[in-house]
Amino acid sequence: MLSVKSTKNRYKPSREDSMSKTIFSTMMAIALGIVALSATAVAQENRSLDDVLRSMQQERQAVADSNAEREARFRSQQSDQEAELRRIRQQVSDAEDEASRLENLRNELDRELEELRAQLNERQGEFGELFGVARAAAADMNEQLRDSLISTQLPGRGDQLSEMAQSSSLPTIEELEGLWFTMLREASEQGKVVQYQADVIGEDNQVSPQSVIRVGPFTAFGERGFMVFTDGSLRYLARQPGGGALTAADRVASHSGPGVVRGMIDPSLGSLLGLVIETPTVRERVDQGGWIGYAIIVVAILGILLAVYRWLALTLTSFKVRSQMKSSTPSSSNPLGRIMIAYEEHKSEDLETLQLHLDEAVLKEIPPLERGLNLVKVLAAVAPLMGLLGTVIGMIVTFQAITLFGTGDPKLMAGGISQALITTVLGLIAAVPLLILHAFAAGASRRLGQILEEQSVSFVADVEK
Repeated sequence: MLSVKSTKNRYKPSREDSMSKTIFSTMMAIALGIVALSATAVAQENRSLDDVLRSMQQERQAVADSNAEREARFRSQQSDQEAELRRIRQQVSDAEDEASRLENLRNELDRELEELRAQLNERQGEFGELFGVARAAAADMNEQLRDSLISTQLPGRGDQLSEMAQSSSLPTIEELEGLWFTMLREASEQGKVVQYQADVIGEDNQVSPQSVIRVGPFTAFGERGFMVFTDGSLRYLARQPGGGALTAADRVASHSGPGVVRGMIDPSLGSLLGLVIETPTVRERVDQGGWIGYAIIVVAILGILLAVYRWLALTLTSFKVRSQMKSSTPSSSNPLGRIMIAYEEHKSEDLETLQLHLDEAVLKEIPPLERGLNLVKVLAAVAPLMGLLGTVIGMIVTFQAITLFGTGDPKLMAGGISQALITTVLGLIAAVPLLILHAFAAGASRRLGQILEEQSVSFVADVEK
């Protein structure tokens, strides 16, 4: 106890020494920790490389096993594939043998067919020509029925004939009888007037069943006029014929019972009625004249109205003058009355002065009587000149069409030729009535002027007495 105490008392470490020992201890601990961690990392790295190597070996072994298995499977299937190849080659060989057999059979059958045909031609003899004529007659009759108006009443008649005409075999008795019956019925129906129901294409291109009256194979008409048979169907004409044709059709439609009724037929089986559509109306012909044609019509209307007005006015004036000639009381409503008034005012003067006053009164009345007549005469001369102008313009248009397109298509020149002809016609049509009316009006004016002069001379003669 004493010695110990003495030792403690003899050596007491300082504070700096304690801190140095602590630092040293800490550093040694850190160093030992680092060394331990490094050893652990190295051990782990060694273990991971071993695992990778081991997994690669396992994978390589698995691939080798798979390849071996596939090779074994291929080797086992090789025999099956060779057997399948032998089977297919055998099938090809069998098919080639069958094709050869069928080819030989076809050749044998062709030879047999030729022999049978030769035998058939030999046995037919004259019947072959007869049946050829029958097939030709069936084909011709089928074409006739296709274009016949009677087929709208009896459709489907040509089906059997078409089969008979296209058949390569001999026609049967029933087919020959059918051909004969069809020809006989077609001939009998051509002499009948029949009313029946059929599908008709209207003006709006809508098909509707309507009542149709057929006059033989020539003409068909319904409630709205005549029809044409085109492309296997009935169609109303776009423009109905005039000249009492519709009246004749109504007369045939309303007739019932025996007897004879007058009607109209188209002997061309619809061609003439079809031309009605192509024939231009008066309005269409006027339109062909262009603006010159319309100008001629305006000139003609104005001239005719003026001429008629002046003619009526002169006729009325002539009645008034003739009434005044029968009366001794002058009236200012007519030329002769106004001349008589002038005579009454100046009859007390000398003869020469009176005659001058009467001549003056007659000269005053002449211009109103001739008013407008010169204009009518000018219009009558201008109308044919305008027609000639239209003719020249139309010929220019025609020559331009010939220059551009040649003379191969006449339709290209039709417009200019139509204008040239229509304007000439319009000019002549306008000039003729204008000249006639001008002649009548001018004649009435001259007669009135002559009456006025005669009456004025008679007044002077009465004074001389």
